[in-house]
Amino acid sequence: MGKPTGFLEYKRETAKVLPPKVRIANFKEFRTPLNKEKQKLQGARCMACGVPFCQSGMMIGGMASGCPLHNLVPETNDLVYTGNWKQAFLRLSKTHSFPEFTSRVCPALCEAACTCNLNGEPVSTKENERAIIETAYENGWVTPQIPEVRTGKSIAVIGSGPSGLAAAQQLNRRGHSVTVFERKDRVGGLLRYGIPNMKLDKAVVDRRIHLMEEEGVKFVTNVNVGKDIKAEELLKQFDRVILACGASNPRDIKVPGRDAKGIYFAVDFLGQVTKALLDSDFAKVPYELAKGKNVLVIGGGDTGNDCVGTSIRLGAKSVIQLEMMPKPPVERTPSNPWPQWPRVLKTDYGQEEAIAVFGHDPRVYQTTVTEFIKDKNGNVCQAKLTKLKSEKDPKTGRMMMVPVEGTEEVIPVDVVLIAAGFLGSEKYVTDAFKVAINGRTNVDTKPDQYQTSVDKVFTAGDMHRGQSLVVWAIREGREAAKAVDESLMGYSYL
Repeated sequence: MGKPTGFLEYKRETAKVLPPKVRIANFKEFRTPLNKEKQKLQGARCMACGVPFCQSGMMIGGMASGCPLHNLVPETNDLVYTGNWKQAFLRLSKTHSFPEFTSRVCPALCEAACTCNLNGEPVSTKENERAIIETAYENGWVTPQIPEVRTGKSIAVIGSGPSGLAAAQQLNRRGHSVTVFERKDRVGGLLRYGIPNMKLDKAVVDRRIHLMEEEGVKFVTNVNVGKDIKAEELLKQFDRVILACGASNPRDIKVPGRDAKGIYFAVDFLGQVTKALLDSDFAKVPYELAKGKNVLVIGGGDTGNDCVGTSIRLGAKSVIQLEMMPKPPVERTPSNPWPQWPRVLKTDYGQEEAIAVFGHDPRVYQTTVTEFIKDKNGNVCQAKLTKLKSEKDPKTGRMMMVPVEGTEEVIPVDVVLIAAGFLGSEKYVTDAFKVAINGRTNVDTKPDQYQTSVDKVFTAGDMHRGQSLVVWAIREGREAAKAVDESLMGYSYL
């Protein structure tokens, strides 16, 4: 695949990125893709390695190696190299529902598993994927796939995030009638309100939603299933129900002063910003949330980084991002060999912007909050921090991060954003459908299955596997759709 000597002849080249101080002036996407000829050369770098870990999607060392969707990566890279863009789109569409989403927000598990990593830089598969899908849209190849025959079967999908959308798309194309229920005012779930616009332009989400509507999928917003409508009603009205509500139960920070004003869960904060932008057609930026304020972000993952980038765009006076774990190494350690996911230091767009604006990396490692201090009006005004060290628990033998005495310090804080991850599904939904849950409060199923403990009720996405990536959610949605189709028809070609 690709050009046999391409990986030796061409260097990895990626999209041009606006300088941090330029792009923070708005909430627009800031990457300018390569032109077609340069992108073709990136496809040429795919080295016909013979064992394409890039598309394996297998678990190695507790982390996924390669694409969970099993995208036919070497084949699409070769089609990019030869300029067969339509064939590349058709090939990608065999395994993927929404390349326009993952090509913007996925951490590129395919690239981490690329054989080129052994002696150089990986093939830019993620950007090749974006070039394929955007070329397809530009040329009118992405058209509504309206089923010629309807089966007479109906499915309710609860949640319009990536897993719910993927399941709905597949089942509708099979000929079933699909209704997607969303508790928010707009469709998209995490894609809409959990990911900032500069990372995933909401027009990209709308473009796909409009296509699905043309295909026959029905979307119902502002309906909170389990509260506004009973589970029993849906089970009477529909032949099957898929729970795809996400791992939307955020992990809290339980320390003194937690009840202070100005402390938000990260996704609530990000959603509030996006909603204000969308409601005003980007005419009104909610600067009042962070302008001139000292912002403390608790959590070092993608959501924490999004909070950093968003706070800077809102005019924050300062931004500090706390990470409990030690600073990762710059390069792989011997215990973390290829093709495992590389556990190395990654400086994302938000951190790059903080470095440009404030002159230093916002991340503070091996540190946690022990108390929030309020002013006379009940607003958070300071935070007590302490350093952490790794110690083995004598009872369990597990390594734990424990406080280091004498390292306490107090910093000024006006806004706190908790981005410490999620604990699992929300209780009112699982209670409403009476489905079994596991120890992590995810909806329980048999291994590699999607049928819940309740007849006719299935599950998919983060609600099933726990907090994860958009690409995994799409994989789950597609697999759940197949399971539902088999339960309805006795077989499935999805």
